[in-house]
Amino acid sequence: MPHRDVDPRSWLPLTPLAFQALLALADMERHGYAIMREIESHTAGRVRLRTGTLYTLLQRLLDERLIEESDARPAAGDDTRRRYYALTSLGRRVLTAEAHRLEGLVGAARRKRVLGRPSRA
Repeated sequence: MPHRDVDPRSWLPLTPLAFQALLALADMERHGYAIMREIESHTAGRVRLRTGTLYTLLQRLLDERLIEESDARPAAGDDTRRRYYALTSLGRRVLTAEAHRLEGLVGAARRKRVLGRPSRA
């Protein structure tokens, strides 16, 4: 794999699926099926990953060191065959950088009134 600069912005833009997977891991470690369910949940069912797509994506995120396998077992008696994944420090920085990038795009769309009037929050 080619060397990447330590600047998390060098990974941007993320693909929508990579962003969704990292976002699913932002609050807790999860196994593959739980990642799929979390993505489906926070996209209101608009994104439904197939198993092959998910595991190809997870392998790429592992290779890029944005996520890592975890030995954690959140529940007693959890199936030991399940592989859990967690964000790495780099993965969290990349996720944050991408969220800021997207926030900037949404702000620009609001200013251009693509999404209506700018909010006065």
